[in-house]
Amino acid sequence: MIIDSTAVFSDQQAITATAVSTNVIDLGVSRDVGRGIGLPLLVMVNEDFNNLTSLTVSIQTDSDVAFGTAKNLTEQTIALSDLVAGKNFDFKVVPTSTDRYLRLNYTVTGTAPTTGKVTAGITMGNKES
Repeated sequence: MIIDSTAVFSDQQAITATAVSTNVIDLGVSRDVGRGIGLPLLVMVNEDFNNLTSLTVSIQTDSDVAFGTAKNLTEQTIALSDLVAGKNFDFKVVPTSTDRYLRLNYTVTGTAPTTGKVTAGITMGNKES
């Protein structure tokens, strides 16, 4: 798997409450995502989570970098039992119909965790975990 530093949403980001990714990806003003294969997104657990019931990871888009009118494109909910270091979660494809900016939103369900870190980004290809 190859991850370009400009395509990273989170780099060992601690998730201790509902939060957005540390980084926003700017797809640019003049862009043509066109046809072809979709872009895979990989979320890797770097540190075991505790306390929460589940974590929902949503891909969000907006035309403004402040995300005043963020739209969820797709999401995946991950149970606590799967939020262990070394576990990878693959969004098969980042949707091609997006606005200029992309980010991730991490929604905690249940008690706020005191441990748990993730790294997430658009990759060249993901190996199933």
